[in-house]
Amino acid sequence: MNAPLKIQILIGSTRQNRFSEKPAQYLFEELKKKEGLEAELLDLRDWPLPFFDEPISVGANKGIYVNPLGKKWADKIGEGDGYIMVTPEYNHGYSAVLKNALDWVYREWNKKPVGFVSYGNSFGARAIEQLRQVVIELKMVPMFNSIQIPSEVYLAVREHMPPVSPDLFNPLREGRRGDIVERFFAELIDYATLLKAAR
Repeated sequence: MNAPLKIQILIGSTRQNRFSEKPAQYLFEELKKKEGLEAELLDLRDWPLPFFDEPISVGANKGIYVNPLGKKWADKIGEGDGYIMVTPEYNHGYSAVLKNALDWVYREWNKKPVGFVSYGNSFGARAIEQLRQVVIELKMVPMFNSIQIPSEVYLAVREHMPPVSPDLFNPLREGRRGDIVERFFAELIDYATLLKAAR
């Protein structure tokens, strides 16, 4: 029997009163309903990586890290077959803590798909645009479909402490663009399946 696909969801903010854990938790619960998948939530608060300071770049270190947490993080990322990155948009870009988490790993990201969920100015479009460039350099495959949290969902969800009611995210499934969550999942799962076979 084939092992289930493992999709890891990264909460890409560690600030107080962050919003990102709310859509991340929602997507995690929705993914768990799908057969043949194993979903995992990775909270960067639980991975207090220093700014990348290894003596050898991760592209050349052959998996050898000075910092044991860096090694542990790389091993954890290596378990994934695909990724969802949830990030705010800060000053026309994505969060610094997410960039640092990306920079600590190289081979373990390679040949795997990644989808993006964002919010904030321009509904997070510019954060996603920058992330696409970075993940291509990591030899990842960025998904065409993304989830940009609209203002009405952001404002409704923001007022609630986690875990929030999944009903607050219904506009993502019932809006004029159709079910963007299912479209997002379908593309990510298709690519994760194909790339896992290719690896």
